[in-house]
Amino acid sequence: MFSFFQKESKTIIGAATIVGILSLASRLVGFVRDRILAGTFGAGDTLDVYYAAFKIPDLLFNLIVVGALSASFIPLFLSHYHKPLQRQQAWDFTNNAIHLIGSIILLFSLVLIFFATPLAHLIAPGFEEFKQVKVVLFMRIMFLGQIFLAVSLIYGSVLQSLKHFFIYSLAPLFYNAGIIIGALWLEPVFGSVGLAWGVVLGTFFHLCTQIIGMRGTGYAYRFVLDPRSKDMREMVRLMGPRTIGLAVNQLMFMILTIMASMFVAGSLTIFQFAYNIQFFAVGIFGVSFAIAVFPTLSEFVEKKELSKFIETIARTTGQLFYLLIPMTLLFLIFRAQIVRVVVGAGAFDWSATVLTANTLAFFALTFIPQSLVFLLARAFYALHDTITPLTIAVVSAFVGILSAFLFRESFGVISLAIAYSISSLVNALLLWISLRQRVGTLQESVILSSLLKMTTCGLFAAVIMQFLKPIVVSFIPLETFIGVFLQAFLAGGAGLLAYFILGMFLGIEEQKRFIDALRRHAVRQAKPTEVTLDH
Repeated sequence: MFSFFQKESKTIIGAATIVGILSLASRLVGFVRDRILAGTFGAGDTLDVYYAAFKIPDLLFNLIVVGALSASFIPLFLSHYHKPLQRQQAWDFTNNAIHLIGSIILLFSLVLIFFATPLAHLIAPGFEEFKQVKVVLFMRIMFLGQIFLAVSLIYGSVLQSLKHFFIYSLAPLFYNAGIIIGALWLEPVFGSVGLAWGVVLGTFFHLCTQIIGMRGTGYAYRFVLDPRSKDMREMVRLMGPRTIGLAVNQLMFMILTIMASMFVAGSLTIFQFAYNIQFFAVGIFGVSFAIAVFPTLSEFVEKKELSKFIETIARTTGQLFYLLIPMTLLFLIFRAQIVRVVVGAGAFDWSATVLTANTLAFFALTFIPQSLVFLLARAFYALHDTITPLTIAVVSAFVGILSAFLFRESFGVISLAIAYSISSLVNALLLWISLRQRVGTLQESVILSSLLKMTTCGLFAAVIMQFLKPIVVSFIPLETFIGVFLQAFLAGGAGLLAYFILGMFLGIEEQKRFIDALRRHAVRQAKPTEVTLDH
């Protein structure tokens, strides 16, 4: 059974499919989580506190753990692992990273637990005193979970490096399951603070899943703590700019959160729900392909195969366009239905649904830029360049914050989604231009040729969706969850089918490549082959 979990993914599309399917499962569980939270608490004080308390622990985790691992761990790990005589160095590097990063997270968590009260006033200045007191309590509990998550993500990076994407991608599903347990069973017992304990439980589940995935990899735990080793110095050198870049992005998101706390009650919850829903598409496609492609890009850089590096980026970009164009249209046309299905229950009323849907629309407009940021940033990390993404992150975050202040009076909470989307667009454009200057070409002419066909298919699909919306309503009432779901499912499904059929007629290369890769992935025998996008 473990051999199935630990099977190496042989193609990028195959790996992205595994990550994407399990990400879909995790997102669906996440939607169940959000629906439970929305139906139980509504867009009000409790969830405002819950989401506000997340911000500082998330900031700590993203700065230290994600900053180190996303920029440097995988390239450094692979530089040893692919040399049999140095494989033990790869495992020593892993254990060293666990102890160093774990210690840093523990130290910072203890300090921030002590300063939780002023932090609560910082991130939610618009909250009344009783809400800020709850933010402090929630935050202190959630810091405990970051220690579990730090170790888990290091093991997860090893699994990514080895292309064991299945077990790696299971962990977020169990993380969401822990939060659901907190909402359904811990909250009734411990009160609203049970939601925070649910987060800690979820991080523990996350860690247990990755530990299971490490079985059979050759890894053995042993105590190694050498902050001055060559690998750790290189990791720190690479993670420095990445950490600052993440700090800038997190600062932008925190400013948006602070602004949300100053709008009417429930605005922070609406903003967070809209962000969670939009990340369904970005997470399943953008993040999945970025995770799947990163080890391969790192290998091409290590082998100095620049042409394959460029081709992989271009082809992955084409696949993202192909998959995200119809998703963008689907979320724009059925935004109210999607919000109603995901969180529109119980205390979450129709006015909150409409506001969340309108906020979601502006997020949806930048599905493609958001996804390209994940891909292009990893291309720079594979090149051991973290300075360029940092510089671009600073510029795009500044543009986003400025946009939020410009639009807040006219659009309220929707202005936050507009600002985030503008920032993502600027980030993606600057990353693309910079990478192109670095490598000479990203095969734009090939991408644009396919993009014209995809856009044609997308417009045709959008017409089909919009045309069928009122027709479905004529025989399926919208007063129930099933009715709302069926309207989006039937009309949206017909539009997606039209996109696929017209794509076959126009001969979209990305569609052929995607189908062929999935077919080969489904029937391939377990034998060692070179990892490529679709070859």
